[in-house]
Amino acid sequence: MIEYIKGELTEVSPTMAVVEAHGVGYAMVISLNTFTEIQSKKEVKLYVHEAIVTGGRDDSYTLYGFADKQERELYRMLITVSGVGSGTARMILSASSPAELVNIIASGDERSLKGVKGIGLKTAQRIIVDLRDKMAAMGIISTGTSGQGAQPAAPAVNKEVRDEAVGALTMLGFSPAPSSKVVTEILKENPEMPVEQVIKQALKMIK
Repeated sequence: MIEYIKGELTEVSPTMAVVEAHGVGYAMVISLNTFTEIQSKKEVKLYVHEAIVTGGRDDSYTLYGFADKQERELYRMLITVSGVGSGTARMILSASSPAELVNIIASGDERSLKGVKGIGLKTAQRIIVDLRDKMAAMGIISTGTSGQGAQPAAPAVNKEVRDEAVGALTMLGFSPAPSSKVVTEILKENPEMPVEQVIKQALKMIK
């Protein structure tokens, strides 16, 4: 599994970036947000999502690159929604910044999602319904955000520590959703707790 690719940005367009690392050029599909972040840089670090499609006439292996972990996390959440494929998810992330998208989902702003090409009312509603609770469980938004005009809570936890702890717990056989909920609760109460202590505490709390 590729976590990220760091190297020289040899080619870039609003939809594609090529990063050379150790003599290998990696072509990655990107959003407009990522393009804006990297277009003027010579050296970049892009977080990777790998998409492997098999079983058809033409198997494919595609790399998606993201300027930061939050955008990649949102992309991965979007493609879990029925009716939202990789192209649509990238369109959504090109139309709004990660922070704006979190606000859209937290406030139930169907109109903004419908403004994205290929997104109808039902799909917009499904995205909001499916992802709002997931975001709340992960500490991205507060559980009280509902209705038009609500604002997302400021990040309440250290995302890097949370992600590392949840990843470790998942490797140990625990489901991601309850692990994320427990880890988020621990970090809200103890924001400076190191990841190893978070994992030990979570092991005592996960049911």
